[in-house]
Amino acid sequence: MPLIIHGDSVPNLPWQPKPAGCPDVIWRYDANPIIDRRPLPQATGIYNSAVVAFEGKFVGVFRTEYKDRMPHLHVGWSEDGLSWSFSPTEIEFICADAEIAQREYGYDPRLTRIGEDYYVTWCNGYHGPTIGIARTRDFKTFEQLENAVLPYNRNGVLFPRQINGKYAMLSRPSDTGHTPFGDIFYSESPDLTYWGKHRHVMAKGLAWWQDKKIGAGPSPIETSEGWLLFYHGVAETCNGFVYSTGAALLDLDQPWKVLYRTNQAILMPEAPYELTGFVPNVVFPVTSLVDAATGRVALYCGAADTVTSLAFCQVEELVAFIKAHSRV
Repeated sequence: MPLIIHGDSVPNLPWQPKPAGCPDVIWRYDANPIIDRRPLPQATGIYNSAVVAFEGKFVGVFRTEYKDRMPHLHVGWSEDGLSWSFSPTEIEFICADAEIAQREYGYDPRLTRIGEDYYVTWCNGYHGPTIGIARTRDFKTFEQLENAVLPYNRNGVLFPRQINGKYAMLSRPSDTGHTPFGDIFYSESPDLTYWGKHRHVMAKGLAWWQDKKIGAGPSPIETSEGWLLFYHGVAETCNGFVYSTGAALLDLDQPWKVLYRTNQAILMPEAPYELTGFVPNVVFPVTSLVDAATGRVALYCGAADTVTSLAFCQVEELVAFIKAHSRV
């Protein structure tokens, strides 16, 4: 049976055909990076950021590092998903609880549309890194909800619909060090406030390119073959960490069950803007825009913790690759 992609048509999705002779299942935009390190006067890097199609155009929530290296969240707007303009001030979340409204920092946001609402999840500084959640419908007003989990936790990623009547999220618990726990877990909630039914999904260490830690990337893409998940894997080398990108298929009804998982990275730091920057050797997947009509994917990545880049793939080709190159 042909593969089915559940989602919206995005006819103006940023796209570039695969170059002739390219041996890879995913390929880079030839005009990368699409966002350089200083699009705002106070910025010294915009990367690891989230984008969605919105009202025929594109909007995003962006990790913006100031010159003190503290990360803040700014809204950005684009006609084509390539050229961006940014709000000069960070998002001011509306929050009824003054305790939760006290944020130390915010970074690595994800964006997920569920019904008519768009949800931002991000690494929120509340006595250590936890998962902040906010919702909006216009990207002008953001209502901050309860933090999803206790510190320490990162890479909180919502599924784009409820599963078995519950909201669902992937995350990566860690400790006070540099994330040595390193595994991805699943949690669910009836109301986006109380989270439970925690299940282990994937462990680090399946191969050397992900031996230190792994973390969910963009919101999973629903297909007839399972939830398609991009994730990052981190290798610890004698020259520091190396961040690469892998992919997996999760069971539709029980997403903590991994059906297939790539035995190799599908995108590794190779381009100059990935090899050199504030943190060298990083390609970090955060957003996947998908045109369900064609199966095209535009994958937005942070590069070297400095700039934003773009890569492309086809869902059907990627799913076939995952199934042919899998270890679970």
